[in-house]
Amino acid sequence: ARISTAGSVAEMADTADFVVEAVSENADLKRRVLAQLSERLPETAVLATNTSSISITKLAAATRRPDRVIGMHFMNPVPVMRLVEVIPGLQSSAATLQTTLALAQRLGKTTTMAQDVPGFIANRLLMPYINEAFVALQEGIASREDIDTTMVLGANNPMGPLTLADFIGLDTCLAIMQVLHAELGDSKYRPAVLLQKHVDAGWLGVKSGKGVYDYPPKK
Repeated sequence: ARISTAGSVAEMADTADFVVEAVSENADLKRRVLAQLSERLPETAVLATNTSSISITKLAAATRRPDRVIGMHFMNPVPVMRLVEVIPGLQSSAATLQTTLALAQRLGKTTTMAQDVPGFIANRLLMPYINEAFVALQEGIASREDIDTTMVLGANNPMGPLTLADFIGLDTCLAIMQVLHAELGDSKYRPAVLLQKHVDAGWLGVKSGKGVYDYPPKK
């Protein structure tokens, strides 16, 4: 088989040509994992990070081969969504970029390329939209159902912003908004209080069984 699993970074040593890191959206955790990978893997291996908002340049700086680090943001769910955002960091080499684009093509994905700025393309646009839906809900502008229905039937979106947030994970949405707010310094990126409260309560969406909506366990 061409696909195998490894229980630790040590088990991957000398075998991987291309690694996609996909741990939680936490800068310190990602830096730690990428640093470990850069110590263990072959010099020629590409270290891609699936971050959806964190600076590739900052993550690459934690490794001993920053020229081999690049952003490769897969959309969720990965088997269904055809897009991959590719984000070169300041240090990413041309060879690393070309290898990444070629792999995405082999996987049957369409690629877009973004500058290394917070949120890149997708989440620079999507997350403020979701955040504003939470603001509308906390201000009592409309019910959760009416907010979602308006954007589905009025804007022809496949699902409403609050439902989408539940599927993404409210903790992930909050983490991305915090990155946008901290890095860009604009108050328009301030996370909604209601979003923060949901995360504080452990209401993270589909994965926790409760978010904006309830998700009973499947029988």
